[in-house]
Amino acid sequence: MTIENASTPALSRAINVNLSEPQVLATCEKHSASVSAIEPIASGGTRVVLKNIIDADRMRFVFGKKVMQGLTMRTRWPARR
Repeated sequence: MTIENASTPALSRAINVNLSEPQVLATCEKHSASVSAIEPIASGGTRVVLKNIIDADRMRFVFGKKVMQGLTMRTRWPARR
């Protein structure tokens, strides 16, 4: 596992959200925001990476108080060969 600061800078396309993966995907689709990657956070919630900074900024506003603050534990993916 790796530790990541959930309060990512505004220039990041990644957002940690206190919602389930299906809820995050549905909300992004509703607001026409393109998702690049999505994964569960070990401590609860979902990490979503948007395809561009404009979508990421809009979704930070849409998610509002559901955007996680502080440190989060991400699941380490197995290395590719």
